[in-house]
Amino acid sequence: MAEDLVLERCDLELEANGRDHHTADLCQERLVVRRGQAFWLTLHFEGRGYEAGVDSLTFSAVTGPDPSEEAGTKARFQLSDALEEGAWMACVADQRDSTLSLHLSTPANAPVGLYRLSLEASTGYQGSSFVLGHFTLLFNAWCPADAVYLDSEEERREYVLTQQGLIYQGSAKFIKSVPWNFGQFEDGILDICLMLLDINPKFLKNAGRDCSRRKNPVYVGRVVSRMVNCNDDQGVLLGRWDNNYGDGVSPMFWIGSVDILRRWKSHGCQHVKYGQCWVFAAVACTVLRCLGIPTRVVTNYNSAHDQNSNLLIEYFRNEFGELESDKSEMIWNFHCWVESWMTRPDLEAGYEGWQALDPTPQEKSEGTYCCGPVPVRAIKEGDLNTKYDAPFVFAEVNADVVDWIRQEDGSLHKSVNHSLVVGLKISTKSVGRDEREDITHTYKYPEGSPEEREAFTKANHLNKLAEKEAAKETEVAMRIRVGQSMNMGSDFDVFAHITNNTPENRECRLLLCARTVSYNGVLGPECGSKNLPDLTLEPFSEKSVPLPILYEKYRDFLTESNLIKVQGLLIEPAANSYLLAQRDLYLENPEIKIRILGEPKQNRKLVAEVSLRNPLTVPLLDCTFTVEGAGLTKQQKSVEVPDPVEPGEVVKVRVDLLPIDVGLHKLVVNFQCDKLKAVKGYRNVIIGGP
Repeated sequence: MAEDLVLERCDLELEANGRDHHTADLCQERLVVRRGQAFWLTLHFEGRGYEAGVDSLTFSAVTGPDPSEEAGTKARFQLSDALEEGAWMACVADQRDSTLSLHLSTPANAPVGLYRLSLEASTGYQGSSFVLGHFTLLFNAWCPADAVYLDSEEERREYVLTQQGLIYQGSAKFIKSVPWNFGQFEDGILDICLMLLDINPKFLKNAGRDCSRRKNPVYVGRVVSRMVNCNDDQGVLLGRWDNNYGDGVSPMFWIGSVDILRRWKSHGCQHVKYGQCWVFAAVACTVLRCLGIPTRVVTNYNSAHDQNSNLLIEYFRNEFGELESDKSEMIWNFHCWVESWMTRPDLEAGYEGWQALDPTPQEKSEGTYCCGPVPVRAIKEGDLNTKYDAPFVFAEVNADVVDWIRQEDGSLHKSVNHSLVVGLKISTKSVGRDEREDITHTYKYPEGSPEEREAFTKANHLNKLAEKEAAKETEVAMRIRVGQSMNMGSDFDVFAHITNNTPENRECRLLLCARTVSYNGVLGPECGSKNLPDLTLEPFSEKSVPLPILYEKYRDFLTESNLIKVQGLLIEPAANSYLLAQRDLYLENPEIKIRILGEPKQNRKLVAEVSLRNPLTVPLLDCTFTVEGAGLTKQQKSVEVPDPVEPGEVVKVRVDLLPIDVGLHKLVVNFQCDKLKAVKGYRNVIIGGP
């Protein structure tokens, strides 16, 4: 009788598998593969090698604390003659003496997560068991049978593999790109993402069921949407919007997800302070890309927060156009969420593709603070019965806004406001380029088209339909214009541009007011005003009325959003008419200049020189540069500037970077001081060969 087959060691072939599965950055010390695709391993036996007619090899792969074959979290399979796609299988790839190379395949719908792989080797009636090792299984955008399959290699690289990107902020009239280090393959991030799944309340309640459901990207996306905020659980980030961040980190300060996720883990899964919408969205993007789900951050300008699902945001103002009370239903200057790519077998055909997920805690969904995934296509069609949370996302891009002016006698008068359209310039980073892609058309049909009317009818959006019926050219029109670029620290003028399209004189009163504003619509103090009680508009004429905005007026009240809201109210007493115009101004920060000293070459240490010129008329104090970049730094590096930076002076610092590999890397820099908040910049670093 043949002697027992004894396993000496198992080689998980990290380098080859990492290359084949696009997980090379994760396969430094462990095996990480994508489902639905074969991977290699090599068995080295002691003494004699494997003999096909004599030995029987049975493999076992299990995940979760309570694995079972019924739940799909346990698989037992024998060595076969050939691989069969779509199942747990093993077959011989090569055999030499006592070495056996194998191909193992996994189903394209296997639950993602950490697996233990073991082997039972039997010869005759005798057998032995061996643990071959652990591997992590991810979603696979390269596998046509996987629910997250993307057929464009360029898009797979952008939405799964790219570790840096741009997030859009500012205002609809001045779109500002902010660099972000997603860093989904940085040290320890995969473990943190798996930990996030393992402390979600659904896992704690029923671990077996939760692990089984991790085969479905819809389920995983919903869990991530919930766990990125901490409102119901031990989630990652605590949101705050009141400009008081002294006991934590200002949301504007973050330049990447890696530091946030590492802080969360190192503090025992206690929430990190603080996040706002783009931070929540960026961290969700990191987690979902890390798990293999194609994901991108999107920004919606003039985004409605509709609490009662009536698709209407109402503002009540006094006779001077000032808001009467704070309210939670607001128009956010911009709002960020993520889209993830997946099939939707739980919905009707046609709703596969991009799904909106919003981890910012705004309204509860099925009792917890999460939102989505909801098909972007369903939002466009006005199909509000589609799960999950279609009415809320539809309102974000389509709600109607009504301004009511309370007159002296207490009566309410509806004002005309053509300057505020909800759901503008919906933006995401272009594939393979540092440019903005406008994806508004994926959420909305063209303004005034029959398809738009049909979507509003389907959504029962009565306000918008009535407004379309009543739309006509206004006899008197007003809009807010800007004369020149608006830089932080400068004085500038804005203009109320008024047009009289009638053959009569119009006697009006004009109230102009500028106030600092947070990106979520909360107003700060006034920083400029003008009251013209007797304004005559000649027939068929245009008039521009300037309003100076002075640095000395706004410098102490500007929030970290760098935004000022200018509002004009034109009152025509004879016609009892109120015309409202608004515009959000973004004040541009100074540019951070980044130079790489020396020629970037593979595995050569680099030094970056980072500089900024003080654009203000006052010195800058407490200045710090913070630098990070996937592959360029092991962790965030902060360099404090010891002396005040005088007006017009250029401040420079140098930062040592890691020896890095060939390819494109992005160095992201943040500058913080007492008078300039959250100035950001980036530079692409392209590394050539030796």
